[in-house]
Amino acid sequence: MMKTAAQEQLLPGESLQEKWAFAQEAGFDAVELRSQGDFRFRDRLPELKRALADGVVMPTVCVEMLHFFAAFDDDLRRDALAQLKSQLSVAAEIGALGVQTPASYGMFSRRLPPFEPPRTPGQDREVLLAGLTELGEHARAEGVTLYLEPLNRYEDHMVNRLEQAAELIAATGLDSIRIGIDSYHMNIEESDPAAAILAAAPYIGHAQVSDSNRFQPGAGHLDWPAWLGALHTIGFDGYLAAECRLDGDPVEAVRSIPGFLRRSGA
Repeated sequence: MMKTAAQEQLLPGESLQEKWAFAQEAGFDAVELRSQGDFRFRDRLPELKRALADGVVMPTVCVEMLHFFAAFDDDLRRDALAQLKSQLSVAAEIGALGVQTPASYGMFSRRLPPFEPPRTPGQDREVLLAGLTELGEHARAEGVTLYLEPLNRYEDHMVNRLEQAAELIAATGLDSIRIGIDSYHMNIEESDPAAAILAAAPYIGHAQVSDSNRFQPGAGHLDWPAWLGALHTIGFDGYLAAECRLDGDPVEAVRSIPGFLRRSGA
């Protein structure tokens, strides 16, 4: 049975404890944290430890930064690596499973002018493998997992499909790196999302969910029985973490997610 989680910013409440109380009442099994840069996630450690002591289930972390480990600028890249290592360490300290991050976000798209990025595909690959290896080794030392998230072509020009992420992970040789799949991005990039899940099965470690329009599951036209059925087929028993915008009354929209996913096959 797959478990459901909601990212913390979706849940009403001032504290993680209040958010968790709502999450449980709504039928969620966990809260997915958001980790910001400038070491703000590390600064939250006392808060996170109190929440942990109070029984808040926080198995996964989603990175929210302005730049990522495959940035074009060397200083930004080094900063992102330092931030992510810190976030992986914090995740380990609170007993979380791992941290999900894209290689980049909003940095460049081949689908928008000027169309040609400043690095060649070979240079991109070199940066990707160097960053993944450094982060994966740190994750392994901390006993957690780095989840690499493929994004759609308008948000990243390097890692868009599961097969690309799987190939990069295989090249690192590290089992501390897995794919963090996202139903919204897959809806854009995969010609057959269910088949993509089956093909990348050994590398999938985490899943984030939103519908075809980025709203909560059930508000769009994604084929949830097929998508969730593929996860069942590969034996995925992790969390389905809601990362979405909300259509309609926000509290009721969040409340609808666990029931919808379970009715659809989660």
